[in-house]
Amino acid sequence: MAKCVGQLVLAAVVVVGSAAGAGAQEGDKLFVPTSGQPGKDVVWVPSPPETVEKMMEVGQVTPQDFVIDLGSGDGRNVIAAAKRGARGLGVEFNQDMVDLSKRLATAAGVAERAQFVQGDMFAADFSKATVLALFLLPNNLVQLRDKIFNLPPGTRVVLNTFGIQDWTPDEQITLENCSSWCTVMLNIVPAKVAGTWRLAQGGELTLAQEYQMVAGTVKTADGRSLPLNGRLRGNELTVTFGGQEYKARVDGNTIASATLSATRVN
Repeated sequence: MAKCVGQLVLAAVVVVGSAAGAGAQEGDKLFVPTSGQPGKDVVWVPSPPETVEKMMEVGQVTPQDFVIDLGSGDGRNVIAAAKRGARGLGVEFNQDMVDLSKRLATAAGVAERAQFVQGDMFAADFSKATVLALFLLPNNLVQLRDKIFNLPPGTRVVLNTFGIQDWTPDEQITLENCSSWCTVMLNIVPAKVAGTWRLAQGGELTLAQEYQMVAGTVKTADGRSLPLNGRLRGNELTVTFGGQEYKARVDGNTIASATLSATRVN
């Protein structure tokens, strides 16, 4: 029995060695990822093609965008964005995955627009992104949350299945006839409005902010104090007080529209 086992093991080694030699001759077979394989911070699980396409749709990805994927795996989010004419960058810790992504981007004809680098997603500089396309676990997203929140207002964050703790999505869609990883969420980075603002018509706004949600008070020129509620979608602010809804654009230290104008005090 031992001799037979030994012969089987030797035969297996020969077969594996032959397969490895064949792989070395064919670059696209050097590495084949397996769903569930461990990584530095998250296991790799591929997004279904229909979910990837919906992420691009919900994120309204266009040729004007720079799309970054953190923990980019085999590069499918970045490649999908590049197929829409956008520039894309994938940051992936596993060098085999990086190499695979580059080969897949070349095969798709988008290598000039889809770039991939080996790196730690928590150390990566993604400040130039106009869109983040992410499939990460909640604990990963919590670690990235502050950096994401401090991106320029209007940056779109498209998420597969897992949302950002305490940050309610601006949009959420569940795909029909989908077997797994079927929910796509969109968070739009809001302008920062917390503080006190002096109204052009007299009085002031005192605003508190939790991500895109806004609450506070309005002190009118005649001395009244009114509760205020509202929300942001990037730089676009909508607030309601005194039974009226007001829309305005936030630009740094100013809030401006035909019906609501204010300057930041602190």
